[in-house]
Amino acid sequence: MSRQADYRVPEPTPGEDAYTRPAFSFGNRAKRLVWNITWLILFRLSPRPFHAWRAMLLRLFGATLGPDCHFYPAAKVWAPWNLICADHVAAGDGVEIYNPSPMHFASHVILSQDAYLCGATHDYNDPTFPLLSYQMRFGAYAWICARASVGPGVNVGEGAVLGLGSIATRDLAPWTVYAGNPAVIIRERHHPPTVGDTV
Repeated sequence: MSRQADYRVPEPTPGEDAYTRPAFSFGNRAKRLVWNITWLILFRLSPRPFHAWRAMLLRLFGATLGPDCHFYPAAKVWAPWNLICADHVAAGDGVEIYNPSPMHFASHVILSQDAYLCGATHDYNDPTFPLLSYQMRFGAYAWICARASVGPGVNVGEGAVLGLGSIATRDLAPWTVYAGNPAVIIRERHHPPTVGDTV
């Protein structure tokens, strides 16, 4: 998949410093302020088993969540309205989803503790230093292991695994295990049994 930035900051006005001006509109920042207060008081302090409560809070702020999604109390979602999950998506404590553009998670995606998903960067070759934001997709049964990071615009194939502390800078192929910095293929992964198969 090619990476296509779908958001750029407007050109700065004369005399405005492109490096210090806000990257987002006042409305966006106000919405995130309300969400951050909600996260701190109602999401972060909720008991660990209260997955349905946290899912409700995410939905109140525009997230699309399928059934049985488990977001743990210390998981952070930058923009719930850009979070699209199928069923049984899990995000452990310390997971951070930076999603200025939509991030799509298919069924049974697992994000382990302290995983970081980065959905934007800046064009450092442009003197106006614009923000570049990317839609990203994580295929069914993909697993981002603890402290692993996924870079801007990287898409993760179905069943792909990004190993402990690894950094993905390119798309990850389906049913393949990656490790290292930058992450490289180390082995293939077996497909999970389908419904009705004998284990």
